[in-house]
Amino acid sequence: MKMIPLLPEVAAFIDARQALRIGGQTSDAPENLTVVNPSTGRSLAVVACAGHAELDLAVQAATMAFQQGDWGRMLPQDRGRILWRLADLIEERAPIFGQLDALDNGKPYAIARDVDAHWSARHFRYFAGWPDKIEGATIPVGTPDRLNYTRVEPVGVCGLITPWNYPLLMASWKLAPALAAGNTIVLKPSEETPLSALYLADLALEAGIPAGVLNVVPGYGHDAGDALASHAGVAKIGFTGSTRTGREIVKASAGNLKKLSLELGGKAANIIFPDADLSRAIPGAFWANFGNNGQSCTAGSRLYVHADVYDQVLDGLTGLAAGIRVGPGLEDPGHDLGPVISEKQMQMILGHVETSQKEGATVLAGGVRAPGDGWFIPPTIISAVTDEMTIAREEVFGPVLSVLKFDDEADVLARANHSDYGLAAGLWSQDVTRVRRFADALEAGTVWVNCWGETDAASPFGGVKQSGYGREMGKDAIGLYTQTKSVWVG
Repeated sequence: MKMIPLLPEVAAFIDARQALRIGGQTSDAPENLTVVNPSTGRSLAVVACAGHAELDLAVQAATMAFQQGDWGRMLPQDRGRILWRLADLIEERAPIFGQLDALDNGKPYAIARDVDAHWSARHFRYFAGWPDKIEGATIPVGTPDRLNYTRVEPVGVCGLITPWNYPLLMASWKLAPALAAGNTIVLKPSEETPLSALYLADLALEAGIPAGVLNVVPGYGHDAGDALASHAGVAKIGFTGSTRTGREIVKASAGNLKKLSLELGGKAANIIFPDADLSRAIPGAFWANFGNNGQSCTAGSRLYVHADVYDQVLDGLTGLAAGIRVGPGLEDPGHDLGPVISEKQMQMILGHVETSQKEGATVLAGGVRAPGDGWFIPPTIISAVTDEMTIAREEVFGPVLSVLKFDDEADVLARANHSDYGLAAGLWSQDVTRVRRFADALEAGTVWVNCWGETDAASPFGGVKQSGYGREMGKDAIGLYTQTKSVWVG
């Protein structure tokens, strides 16, 4: 097996024990994190592990930078220029970010470099245009001889907790609007994929973001994450992760009633109607679930297919699965899918497949661990699934697609909405009236029609029900990281 050679910068980065980034300096911790390469199952890097004490130092640094520093007070245009410069640096170093995420996440290098890194740069560029557009209003109040106006101000120290499935991209989704609004940050990346966040902190200083504005503290969720969510010096928490952890963050944040935004789990319904263009719908539905190896909150893992085209769609899906190449993140030439993130995750996914068979479903493709090192599962397609089965109700977060049959339009809408989650949904149809009706009625924060997975820095993204609340991206994201003050002048 031929592998892409490591860039010198990447080799040096993973060989050195990486410290925390606090107050513009590297900061040690008594404990270590061992970062594992999921493509091999072996140790990749050693990173300092933040606990309560280190987290408190990071909050202190962010507080000082907010209260005494220049970031929130500088001219908005200057803050925008610095964020634009950071976007340039991300784009210039895309191969480095690509290799780091391919190593600790396992995703194919070309995707980590050309999609995740470049979309992260685009995200920073979009929000680089916002600082001089965050404005208040003059209110025509009914009291004579009084002037009333509003100021839109940063909330203060923001604690951001990001997941392992899109290490750089998820950090960028939160960092860009929070920084544009003039806040200071304590970022806790996933303990499984901290490398690109640490490298990003170094680039932020190079771009001109003042010391203490962005602090990065890898650590375990039950320790550093809990300390961040409960810290009295943190005014806002932005979290992406599981619904279970989201509930714990809500509890932990209650002490000082932090502002919260939560992007949580999903069990997206994707519906193929008989009039759909199957040449687009079949591959579209396939990648709606298997993109990023199914490790996405928006994965279209509940695929409802009309009885008239059910067999044809199943044949197309299994044919696509048979042609998928699975391999390490840095394999050369590239492949379609990498490993799942950990051995624990692999066992959980395979457990879901086994349970589905016990409950009466049929595995048409995949469903077993691929041979060799690393935590690889080939694309798994399960048919004869019913709504009551565990595989149709619980988030799997892996390369497993459940295919369900339907006959009636009203019935499938009710079934699609009968879920605890509501992050995303989609449908494939050429009937404009049906499209409008379903787009209105589906209970989801995002609805995709004849496509899947489209996002843009300008378009809001978030969930309903137990998929969380708050909208990232677009002007809505600025609202997550600002607060409005009303001023009366007599």
